[in-house]
Amino acid sequence: MTEFTNKPNTTNVESTGAITKELTYEDKVLQKIIGIALEDVSGLLTIDGGFFSNIAEKLVNTDSTTTGVNVEVGKKQVAVDLDIVVEYGKNIPDLFEKIIQAIQKNVDDMTGLKIVEVNVNVVDVKSKEQYEEDSVTVQDRVSDITEKAGHSVSHQTEKVKKATSRATENVKDKVESNRVE
Repeated sequence: MTEFTNKPNTTNVESTGAITKELTYEDKVLQKIIGIALEDVSGLLTIDGGFFSNIAEKLVNTDSTTTGVNVEVGKKQVAVDLDIVVEYGKNIPDLFEKIIQAIQKNVDDMTGLKIVEVNVNVVDVKSKEQYEEDSVTVQDRVSDITEKAGHSVSHQTEKVKKATSRATENVKDKVESNRVE
């Protein structure tokens, strides 16, 4: 039975005992869950974010787990699109199945949403060495140069300190030898 109550400064409130509930997820939440889930899949070198993302990654170190993960999130279902780079020599259909399993498990465990579609586009195949070499950014190179310059300056500073110390000792010796006479 529905009950109406009149209270000062309020309108009539219907008390039915039922709570209206809704839990929603932003796309980036599912992108992050999927990105983190795929970090440990052997043979998957990277999820490719496309041309502009790759340029940004070449300039600055980024650690975005959402890059290259595209999702469509419904109330109970999720569709996933990925562009990936595979390690040379790995069985791509097996890798595809591992990707699907990792996505399904993590999304279901964390959200209860069901994966209804996974589309994977293999955009490149690279050796681990080639991938690591390609992953060096401008920021890494500048950091290396700065570190080397810092070591060089420290080394030169030590040389100057030693030379100054020797010169000071020589002057002290000469001053003392002049006093003895």
